[in-house]
Amino acid sequence: MNESRAAAHEHNRRAWDRLVDSGQRFTRPARDEDFRNPLQVVDGLGWLGGDIRNQNVLCLGAGGGRQGPLYAAAGGRVTVVDISRAMLELDRQVALERGLELQTVETSMDDLSMFDAAGFDIVIHPVSTCYTPDVSAVYQQVAGVLRPGGVYISQHKQPASLQADVLPTGQGYLLAEPYYR
Repeated sequence: MNESRAAAHEHNRRAWDRLVDSGQRFTRPARDEDFRNPLQVVDGLGWLGGDIRNQNVLCLGAGGGRQGPLYAAAGGRVTVVDISRAMLELDRQVALERGLELQTVETSMDDLSMFDAAGFDIVIHPVSTCYTPDVSAVYQQVAGVLRPGGVYISQHKQPASLQADVLPTGQGYLLAEPYYR
């Protein structure tokens, strides 16, 4: 790994660990009500066909106790990759509390070399490519671990949507974050 890539990874690791320590909104685990219909919560548009039982699911940059545990509760065999130890610890805590099985791997999403080729049926990639120094490396890694015919869902945001609260109110989605910090 080159020096600038390693520096970016370390910077992001420390930043996300600090965000967990401060309870920042994107580091909060899934709520009890989310587990009533977990697949609906994480796949409201039905892109995964309504049933992921016994499918190998890889969640990239998805620590924090939300996506991975919800996919596991929906029946997937889940592996969560995150660069932050603290984010992965939230996943482990939620899994333990709810009796769920999931594997956590501390690595960057641009290095998935520890996984078998074509070993995943589904790759879920919440908003996180903005934290990698080379997005094309992420896509190359995903192509290597996703089975032929598998499903890859990659989410992206733009500045205004990152300002909006994650839950709607009676007035819609309210701006909860300043544009500049």
